[in-house]
Amino acid sequence: MRLPPMPTTAGNPSMRSAGVANRTVLITGVSRGLGKALALELAKRGHCIIGCARSQDELNDLQPELASATDPPSDNKHLLLNVDVSLNISVEEFARAVMEKKGVPDIIVNSAGTINRNNKLWEVPAEEFDSVIDTNLKGTANVLRHFIPLMLEKKQGVIINMSSGWGRSGAAQVAPYCASKWAIEGLTGSVAKELPPGMAAVALNPGVIYTDMLQSCFGNSASLYQTPESWAPKAANMILNLTMADNGASLSV
Repeated sequence: MRLPPMPTTAGNPSMRSAGVANRTVLITGVSRGLGKALALELAKRGHCIIGCARSQDELNDLQPELASATDPPSDNKHLLLNVDVSLNISVEEFARAVMEKKGVPDIIVNSAGTINRNNKLWEVPAEEFDSVIDTNLKGTANVLRHFIPLMLEKKQGVIINMSSGWGRSGAAQVAPYCASKWAIEGLTGSVAKELPPGMAAVALNPGVIYTDMLQSCFGNSASLYQTPESWAPKAANMILNLTMADNGASLSV
């Protein structure tokens, strides 16, 4: 399987303004991989994390990590909730709880994702195809459905939908994943045209990162790529400096 092309990062986050006020950042898929690394990095910088994931055990493990990463350490600054983003009712309840406890997030990062086992499309079981689409595409749409109306009242906020190099190119044996990420690119571009001035929606390709998903594709060779922990500071710089001028962009870390 060939690697996806690596588009050039748009702009240089290190050259943008370093003075960023504390934000409330909602991250889906926060319990592992890129979502977890980004949450810990942002917590270190003083930002409030609202996170969700399907595994309560992993959320329980993450809670003290977030608390200790926060400066000064805090047990109640962040909010982690058990949510299945593929279920509309679960996200609806999540949005209600977020509003009651933290208010409208300033930034949303739709990071929850899954991938199919390497296989030709016609050999991918229907339920596995559905799982990829339900999490990667419908999960993102569910979050947008329930949180954009809340942001509209303030007419401000930035939404980052995690895409992929495979959302801009094709690859053998991961057709369901590619389809979901191409859909994210189209969904983001369309939503961007529906947002009012002051808001932005961006499709973000994180690059090739050593995660469980990459390991499922590349096996042991996945370890040759950068870790989520080394990726997170660069991603945080970019995300914190996105503005309404970036609305509709397809960017890469």
